[in-house]
Amino acid sequence: MAVITSVDTYDVRFPTSRDLDGSDAMNPDPDYSAAYLVLSTDDGPDGHGFTFTIGRGNDVCRAAIDALVPYVVGLDPDTVDLGAFARSLTHDSQLRWLGPEKGVMHLAAAAVINAMWDLVAKRAGKPVWRYLADLSPEQIVDLVDWRYLTDALTPDEALEILRAAEPGRADRIARLTERGYPAYTTSPGWLGYSDDKVVRLARQAVADGFTQIKLKVGADAADDVRRLKIAREAVGPQIRIALDANQRWDVAEAVDRMRELAPYDPWWIEEPTSPDDVLAHAAIRSALATSAPDGGPIRVATGEHVANRVVFKQLLQADAIDVVQIDACRVGGVNENVAILLLAVKYGVPVCPHAGGVGLCELVQHLSMFDFVAVSGSMRDRVVEYVDHLHEHFLDPVVIKDGHYVAPSAPGFSAAMRPESLATYAYPDGPAWV
Repeated sequence: MAVITSVDTYDVRFPTSRDLDGSDAMNPDPDYSAAYLVLSTDDGPDGHGFTFTIGRGNDVCRAAIDALVPYVVGLDPDTVDLGAFARSLTHDSQLRWLGPEKGVMHLAAAAVINAMWDLVAKRAGKPVWRYLADLSPEQIVDLVDWRYLTDALTPDEALEILRAAEPGRADRIARLTERGYPAYTTSPGWLGYSDDKVVRLARQAVADGFTQIKLKVGADAADDVRRLKIAREAVGPQIRIALDANQRWDVAEAVDRMRELAPYDPWWIEEPTSPDDVLAHAAIRSALATSAPDGGPIRVATGEHVANRVVFKQLLQADAIDVVQIDACRVGGVNENVAILLLAVKYGVPVCPHAGGVGLCELVQHLSMFDFVAVSGSMRDRVVEYVDHLHEHFLDPVVIKDGHYVAPSAPGFSAAMRPESLATYAYPDGPAWV
């Protein structure tokens, strides 16, 4: 019998605002950060997890993680029921009162749940994507908290989806390990970058094998038109260019601004308005349904800040989005993202996860790879976001080859940071901050 003996937490912040990496219309000066934890056992290995912030607020998330420690210490990771464990963290009545499955407590729950998945997968000797893909349909269904979902998707319907994907699992695993999973890059697109830097990085992205890039928009209208125009000229007509307004607009403004940008053939507009406003997304999607140069739609994408599976359910029920963007740390960790992947298949909407940040690429690649092998069985119109920074701080960093994520082979969730990075970037006393 193994026992989790302690949970240690860390406030880790990187000064990315100095070079405007990560800058967008709503977040002009982000310091990419992680409220980080380690689950220690009496016989090793440890489990690592985190939630992503952009600086201030990291200390609040760390305090929220500490509030969940009593649910973890003393558990045996070899016998833990991962579905019941996740529900225990999100169903605590007193903590849930702070925000029912949303807000800081849900970010903290995601960090702890993901750390447990990292630990369990390490002990099984598998990367998380493969651990998940090797579960039976019944075991996968048992991971999900079905409360509030059954008007849109029932456990029996989920079983049908998963059983339909069973044939061909082995072939898809082989394809995945041989070719990897398609990526797109936001590296050229930060709002604070000069035009020359946008052009240089956009051209480099194409040379590196990416078939889609993303630009931030939403500040100055004329700047948006100019930047999209030069990016389109740099990459040519065959490369998809997604846009991201980071929640900047109201409905009418979103429609007007996207129609101004339509001549340059944007693939999607991400977070055009409040992530909680289902009806606003539906209105924008309807208004842009024939706005592309070919008379087709400018797609609407969202999910980076969607609080939980219930809002995703409503977005899908209302035909409000064309692209589901899961985040490995925003909702309640692996378990809730499994529910969202199943909902997306039910409603026929592709999943293109949000990544970047600190460690988000490392984590979410596992979820998309599991989706391909065992849930949707498809890579059609599916890509995982990639940003080329901060990976050097991880022991098992992402690997990109020819515009694809290489499937991780090391056991766990690729979540462990290097000890020297934890020490150097500890806030406020680490050398990077002193």
